[in-house]
This record gives sequence, structure tokens and C-alpha cells, in this order.
Amino acid sequence: GTKGVAVEVNSETDFVAKNEQFQDFVRKTTAVALGLGSDDVDALKAAAYPDGGTVSDKLTDNVATIGENQQIRRIKTVAVDKGMVVSYMHTAAAEGLGKIGVLIGLESEAGADVLEPLGKQLAMHAAAAFPMALDADGLDAEVIERERKVAAEKAAETGKPADVQEKMVDGAVKKFAKENALLSQIFVMDNKTVIADLVAQAGKAAGTSIVLKDYARFQLGEGIEKEETDFAAEVAAAIAG
Repeated sequence: GTKGVAVEVNSETDFVAKNEQFQDFVRKTTAVALGLGSDDVDALKAAAYPDGGTVSDKLTDNVATIGENQQIRRIKTVAVDKGMVVSYMHTAAAEGLGKIGVLIGLESEAGADVLEPLGKQLAMHAAAAFPMALDADGLDAEVIERERKVAAEKAAETGKPADVQEKMVDGAVKKFAKENALLSQIFVMDNKTVIADLVAQAGKAAGTSIVLKDYARFQLGEGIEKEETDFAAEVAAAIAG
């Protein structure tokens, strides 16, 4: 389809993630999220659940029935006007659920015969290569600043002139941005082609433009500090659409 949504739901243990009731909740909640068209977790919790009540009501019921805390952590919608949103689930726990979920949004007039295999390749790459953003401009300013600080400390240790140190820092930051933005990463399957070039080549072969418009990559427990929470970082990410 032209729209997909990834939803991350945490439980305390892997045992719950394998529970059919929990998996059913994740699937139905994902379907609700797809129709909602919002990445707001609170809006999703307040939305009507297919079996009655709200998503939040069902979540509370599940916690009581299963006897373990659960939490809807984040949502990311990927949509294109024309083209395809391709999904990929790495280490799937069940149909549409797994430890790493990826969505790839390809804007194009090309058919599914072109976009689906390309999207799968890009999604498998994203699952393995941990991109932080689509392009360098999308990288978190705080992360860039932290990298700049580390690079500056390393440059200072060399004792080289200030202008040389500055160039070293700029070079290190550019390298970091290149390696962590999806479009400028090197394709993991051939270890030589830049992702942006891979997409351009596919478009050229298809005789039409293909644009990697957006992506989502959710990994279980990503960014959860174990010390600050009782969650064991077990996640089901679900994709629909």
C-alpha cells in the first residue's frame, strides 16, 4: 500500500511477547494506528478499540489478565502519494511482529514489481545498518554536537595547529553524518554502492523516478535505559498497510 505504520509495544518479559492475547492486541492496535494517521501515542490510546472501549481500556485489561506491565511506546507512520510502502520484519516472533521492524516509503510511478524488491533490499539494509535519519539534515543536533565535542577532544590531543584541528573536527563530523544517514550509507549487501545511488539506478532501470521519501526503523527497547525502568525491553513492532 501507500501507507504503513510501525508501533512499538513493550512488555516486561519475552514470555508475554509470545502470548497470543498480547500479539492480538498489538495487531489490532496497529490497525487502529494505521487509520488514525497520527504518531501521537496518547491519541492512539484514546482511540476506539475494535472489540469495544478504547485502546487504553484494552491495554489495562491485558495488564490485569496477563499480569505484567505493558506499554505502547511509539508510533511512526510512513506514507507516499504514489508508489509503495514496503515492510520488513527481522527475527519475526509471529506474522507482522518481531524484534526489528522497518518501513520504507518509495515515491514513484513504478510498479510493485520494481518497488517491492527494492523496498525489501532497502529495509533489510536499514535493519542491519542502524540509520539515525533519512539524510544528514535529519540527524539530531544534540548527537552531532556530541560527536563534534569528542572529535575536538581527539584533535586537541594531536597538538596540531588550530586550523588543522578544525579541519579534523569537520571531517570527523561529516564522516559520522555520512555513516548514519540512510541515503548516504553504503549498501550492506555489496559494501560499495551508496543507498541514494542504488535508488537512482533502480529508477533509471525502470525508466521513471524513484525517491526514498521516508523510513521507519524500530528495534526492541531502543533508547530504554534499563537502570531507569523495570521494563525488560521486550518489544513487538507491528506493521500494517
